[in-house]
Amino acid sequence: MWFWRSAQVKSRKLKGKSEGISLVAFRIFTVALAVLAGCTTTPPREERQLKQATVEELTALLSQREASIQTMKGLFSAKVRGGIIPIASRMEGALYYRRPNAMRLRGFTPVGSELFEFVQADDQFRLRLPTRGRVLSGSLSDMSEMGKLARPFQLSVWAMSGVLGTGTIAKDETAALVEDGDRYRLEVSGPSPNGAQTMRRRLWFERQTWLVVREDRLTESGAVEATIQFEDFRTIGQAEATSSAGDGRVLRPFKISLEDGKGQGSVEVTFHEMIPNQPLSATDLAQL
Repeated sequence: MWFWRSAQVKSRKLKGKSEGISLVAFRIFTVALAVLAGCTTTPPREERQLKQATVEELTALLSQREASIQTMKGLFSAKVRGGIIPIASRMEGALYYRRPNAMRLRGFTPVGSELFEFVQADDQFRLRLPTRGRVLSGSLSDMSEMGKLARPFQLSVWAMSGVLGTGTIAKDETAALVEDGDRYRLEVSGPSPNGAQTMRRRLWFERQTWLVVREDRLTESGAVEATIQFEDFRTIGQAEATSSAGDGRVLRPFKISLEDGKGQGSVEVTFHEMIPNQPLSATDLAQL
């Protein structure tokens, strides 16, 4: 009898302790849920802050990014839609560049057969097409000899400008800055053949990093000739190289998407490797 009563007393005590523990656990759980809910619905204040910039700061940043690349070697893959490049829909490619304006592009089939070699130096170019047995050359300002190939190779040069940092503001150009949500839009204008100032390009800067994430190339009439998107920015080269991110790093986009403003198609370029500021051999950068 004594044992039974003692067991009942102990049972009531344990039950009371259990209820007390359950109540404490419930309160802790409730507080934790409230904290988690606050974390998910209210981001830290610093994540919502956007950097302020001026025209002078952004144009200086473009020049700094151009100066950070003296030479470049790169390997990439390209997907072409809509027949914008009437050579192949998929290709592997190699890029060679020496500042200020010497560039060589080579394209290959997925199995390694050479499709083309495009060499640019100053205002001159040479295009070699092994599969067609043709070699074309001339001035970049007049690429009429290239016929239907002129436009795709012009678009290719524009797409590579985001990697090489060659889209700086020229001496005869002016720029205006517009706040566009979480981006800045830099509107670049220059003189047209009739002497009037016309908008040539629009550059969108992401306001937390000041990286250029989009560029529109415009015709003299103001129509969009091409839209280029830049994504997947990665650090390349040595950390002590001239900064393009404001903190000692050289960042470049490894994914470039280009939409033809005339509706002729699109190109998606994915880089696999970029090697900046290494010596180029005579075979790397062929002469015209």
